Amino acid sequence: MPRWLLYTLLTMIFWGGWGVVSKPLSNGLSAWQVQSWSTLGLLPVVVILLASARLRQGGNLKRGFWQAFAAGAICSAGNVACYHALGLGGKAAAVIPLTALYPLVTIVLALAFLRERFNAVQCAGIILSLAALYCFNVGGEGGFLSPWLAVAMVPIGLWGFGALLQKLATAHVSAELVTTAFLLGFVPVAVFTPLFTTFQWSLPGSTWLLLLLLGFLFGLGNLTVIYAYGADGRASVVTPMASLYSLVTIPLAVLLLGEKVGVREGIGIVLALGAVVALSYEASKTSV
Repeated sequence: MPRWLLYTLLTMIFWGGWGVVSKPLSNGLSAWQVQSWSTLGLLPVVVILLASARLRQGGNLKRGFWQAFAAGAICSAGNVACYHALGLGGKAAAVIPLTALYPLVTIVLALAFLRERFNAVQCAGIILSLAALYCFNVGGEGGFLSPWLAVAMVPIGLWGFGALLQKLATAHVSAELVTTAFLLGFVPVAVFTPLFTTFQWSLPGSTWLLLLLLGFLFGLGNLTVIYAYGADGRASVVTPMASLYSLVTIPLAVLLLGEKVGVREGIGIVLALGAVVALSYEASKTSV
C-alpha cells in the first residue's frame, strides 16, 4: 500500500472517530465547553509539528502563519456550531456528512475572489449538495427548517471560508507551518470562552477522557493528511478521500450510538457524500 494512501485512510479514521465522539459530548455539555476543553487534545499534535524540520520553510512566514491562524480561529467557531447542531438533536450520521459540504463555500469564494472557475464535475457537486439539503429537510419533524439543520449551515460557511484561508496560506509557507498555525488558532476560544460563559468545571473522568480524545482525533487527522501530501499524494486525490470521513462516522454512529437512518436521510447522506467528492474534484482544463 502506498504511504500516501495509508495516511489518507488514517485521516478518514481519525476524523470519522471525531464525528462519533462529538455526539455524546454535545448531548451533555454546551458546544462552547466541548470546543474549549477538547483543544487540550490538540497540544500533543502541535508539539509533533513544532519538531518538524520543514516548519520554517516558505517565502513569507508571517503572512502564511497569520492566514492559517485566522483559519483555525474561524474553523473553531464552526466546530462550536457543529457541536450545537448535534446538541439540538441532530444525528451524528446526518450532521457530519451534511457539514462536510463546506467545499461548496470554498469553491464559491475562490470563484469570487481568486477568479477560479467551476469545472463540470464541481457543478454537478453543487446540484447534489442542494438535493442533499432537500432530503435532510423536507418532510422533517421540525417544519421547513429544523433547528439542528439551521445551525448546521453555520459550520458549512465557516469551514468553507477557513479552508480558503488555508489554501492561501499554503502559497507562502510549508504545510507543516500551516497546520501548526491552524491548530494554534483554536487556542483563543479555549482561553477566553470560559470568561464569558458558564462552564461545568467538575466533570466525570470519562467525560474528560472523551474531550481529550475528541481534540486528539481532530489534530491527528490534520497531521496525517499532511503526511499524505508529503508522501507524494496528489491533492486532487487525497482531499476528496479525506473528506469522506463520514463513511467512518455513519456506521460507528449506528453501531455505537444506536442511531437509526431513515430512507430519506439515507438518500441525503449518499447525495452529500457524492457532492463532497464532486466538489473536491480538480481539473486543469475543464471549466464552466
